Amino acid sequence: MKKNELYITEISDMNNLGAGICKIDGKVVFVRGGVTGDKLEIGIIKDLSDYAVARVNKIIEPSPMRTENTCPSFKRCGGCAFRHVKYDSEKLFKKNYVENAFKKVGLSVNIEKVISTGCPDRYRNKVQYPVGENWKIGFFAEHSHDIVEVSDCHAQDESFKEILDEIVRFGKEKKIPPYDFESGKGLVRHIYLRKGRGSGDIMVCLVVNGKTMREAPELAKILVSRFPFVKSVILNINEKRTNVILGDKNVTVYGSDTIEDVFCGLKVKISPKSFYQVNRECAELICKKAAELADLKPGEKLVDLFCGIGTIGLSMIKDFPESSLVGVEIIPDAVENAKENAALNNMKNTKFICGDANSPEISEADVIVVDPPRKGCASELIKRIAEISPSRVIYVSCNPDTLARDCKLFDAEGYKVTRAFAADMFSRTGHIESVVCLTRK
Repeated sequence: MKKNELYITEISDMNNLGAGICKIDGKVVFVRGGVTGDKLEIGIIKDLSDYAVARVNKIIEPSPMRTENTCPSFKRCGGCAFRHVKYDSEKLFKKNYVENAFKKVGLSVNIEKVISTGCPDRYRNKVQYPVGENWKIGFFAEHSHDIVEVSDCHAQDESFKEILDEIVRFGKEKKIPPYDFESGKGLVRHIYLRKGRGSGDIMVCLVVNGKTMREAPELAKILVSRFPFVKSVILNINEKRTNVILGDKNVTVYGSDTIEDVFCGLKVKISPKSFYQVNRECAELICKKAAELADLKPGEKLVDLFCGIGTIGLSMIKDFPESSLVGVEIIPDAVENAKENAALNNMKNTKFICGDANSPEISEADVIVVDPPRKGCASELIKRIAEISPSRVIYVSCNPDTLARDCKLFDAEGYKVTRAFAADMFSRTGHIESVVCLTRK
């Protein structure tokens, strides 16, 4: 195939990155913007030894799964994969993706349902925008530090745009230098906003390449006067030449160093570095499903690994005062938040440990919950859980491939997947959450 060469083809499938899949002369072609069922004229972008990549040149017959994209930044931004696909079809693709991940490792697992709020837009309670030349904000283009300008992502909470606009206006007016990721010079690296969707509280955090920002108190005063729901203004200090967004030190300019939210009926405190799901409403549905699958009995011992600020474990035992909870998390700020959240809700039979959840200092449990990062659980942890021998393991995952891999390891250790659900935590993107119950054979 030659670059820009045109072909007429039909799309037979899609991948989790939102690309249509077809075959031309026996070779797999990934078509950016293609939807299963489309009849298209496509133009080749590049031809590699195992596959080719193409663009949609013309839609000849649109798929019944196709819909009109409503986000002006969709094609340039790259953050969403499914804005050109009807939402019910998107959920079906994701359900199939999780089931196929299990098939690849030799497990037959039925995904009973895709848990969803039914609302695929305006769900994100957190945004982190890099700041570029002349205070351009948006998202980094793929494999670069070039910023695709986006000030109103359709996934973000609608209250963020005016705050972002005010910060950008202030930065330009005061001529505060944005950070240059190539030279390492400049001050403001990222604008980071976080909202408690149940409380309405908003945290404004500026990530700066310096010990302070002298204009910060003035900015905080303006933000609080214009937006009364801003309860916290923080500087995060990050002077390292790194792509990691947050540094280790926070300086509170106004208000508290945390904001509050309401999660599954519990009051929770959230700090800048604490892990807290970006889709609160869907996360609540996942926690309720996890509690249903765990089927905790009065007096049983629950262990929550990779516990973050404690939301899953605390929500699961709130109706079981006779039960105990031990949470393990490696981020110190999150552990302190978890302790505060237990105290805030008068839940005394709890303990939170700052340590590596892949090698937890625990010896017994009736139910264990794991919610690891995308890389999944260490194989040593799975063996350790099998030694502790809880009757149920609840696995919450953001990566179907590592989930399936780990469930295969659990199967070898005597635990079988008995129920499984997908959860559309990150609507319109290629990501999918899952929650499964593993029961001791």
